[in-house]
Amino acid sequence: MDDNVFESCDAALRPRLADAERILRDLGRVVVAFSAGVDSTFLLALAVRVLGRENVLAVMGVSPSLASREREAGRRLARAIGAELLEIETGELADPRYAANPADRCFYCKSDLFARLQEVATARGFGAIASGANADDTGDFRPGLRAGARIGVRSPLLEAGLTKADVRAASRALNLPTWNKPAMACLASRVPYGQAVTAEKLSRIERAEYAVRDLGFPECRVRDHDATARIEVPAADLPRAVARREAIVRAVKDLGYTYVALDLEGFRSGSMNEALRR
Repeated sequence: MDDNVFESCDAALRPRLADAERILRDLGRVVVAFSAGVDSTFLLALAVRVLGRENVLAVMGVSPSLASREREAGRRLARAIGAELLEIETGELADPRYAANPADRCFYCKSDLFARLQEVATARGFGAIASGANADDTGDFRPGLRAGARIGVRSPLLEAGLTKADVRAASRALNLPTWNKPAMACLASRVPYGQAVTAEKLSRIERAEYAVRDLGFPECRVRDHDATARIEVPAADLPRAVARREAIVRAVKDLGYTYVALDLEGFRSGSMNEALRR
């Protein structure tokens, strides 16, 4: 193990990274809830670094709420890190409490996922399950954290006080390609609370979002309001999105939307939660 790998990180960050390493060492053998995002990729790489690949198992939950490109990215990342990857089918859409899309939808999704991970951990002899939640996640509405707490899922990054910015800086030090990857929440987060989540709707969102990304907007969201697609891109990209208006409208309407709207507030993670604060 290269003990100097984090020397390029800020001196104030290094003690928190050491805490995260200590927490992982104490866990011994760990199943990592892996989604190919910035946080879970860093957690997986750190766990392999600290514990050795034989003591780490990455498990990716596969369902219509996981974009297909993210699944492929997860496979590539796990190979590059040297971690064993297990893909398991999850069944959140079969749960009417999830499909109805209440404000605590993520609780039911994560309850299903973590229960399945617990089964895998028990069968394979792993003593702990770890998620990539970070310290910033405590500042937003995150019912998934409550689901994890119920069955003892650990969050080493959060417990060590690592923020998203910290995780990106440490990921860069480890040469992980995800260090500057845009945030990518599950596709169901694009559906307004109270509107049903279906496999068909998630597929349309995925295809629309990739159409916008392929037009030059790698950080974007397509929020599904039935006949209307509300597109979020970073505020700095709004003029460019207007300039590419015709191409965006054509690509998104081809997928079945009647109206295409550009959100003038720009991209913001978790914007559907704004309705909960009114």
